[in-house]
Amino acid sequence: MKQVKKTLLLSLAVVFIVSALAYAQGFEYEVNKPHKGKDATPIVAYIMLLKDPGHSFLVDVRTQPEYQFLGHPERAYNIPVRFWSGKLGEKDYIEVDNPDFGKDLLARFNPKTDTLFFMCRSGSRSVVTADEAVKAGWPEDKVFSIMGGFEGDKITFKKSAYYGQRKLGGWRNEGLPWTYDIDKKLVYQRDLAQQ
Repeated sequence: MKQVKKTLLLSLAVVFIVSALAYAQGFEYEVNKPHKGKDATPIVAYIMLLKDPGHSFLVDVRTQPEYQFLGHPERAYNIPVRFWSGKLGEKDYIEVDNPDFGKDLLARFNPKTDTLFFMCRSGSRSVVTADEAVKAGWPEDKVFSIMGGFEGDKITFKKSAYYGQRKLGGWRNEGLPWTYDIDKKLVYQRDLAQQ
């Protein structure tokens, strides 16, 4: 019993120290830009998805290359809010908006019965998709933007060895299940239609 108490106290101390360091670095999940729907941390979203797997769905809104090459959460549908154009701009490759995003959601899910959790790289595009889902007919209480996205936020504390890297929060950093496997039932359906 004493060993259990020691282990528990040590675990709580570690959590406290890590939390204090994160707070000292100025890290908390940033509230996403104002949007319709709600925000959820990755762990809260995962728990909610497990509670109602028949009517709660995770939608990865990143481009197809991000979904495939960087990995994605297990059982995540890929419906890109933007497409990779393959063209290079001044600084980055150019992405173009998916004009049918709302229609793509309606083709896969039902706004009357389904709750959607949107995920992108760090939480910016998921805000846009939450608004688009509400426009397509989802009630605001059935739409969530996942804070920190798949890869997490960048560390801004300049003395950190991980400065500038995406190590704060996010699905992958929080140790939630993810994969590189591609399931034809989950990928963007227009990709299958073009085969």
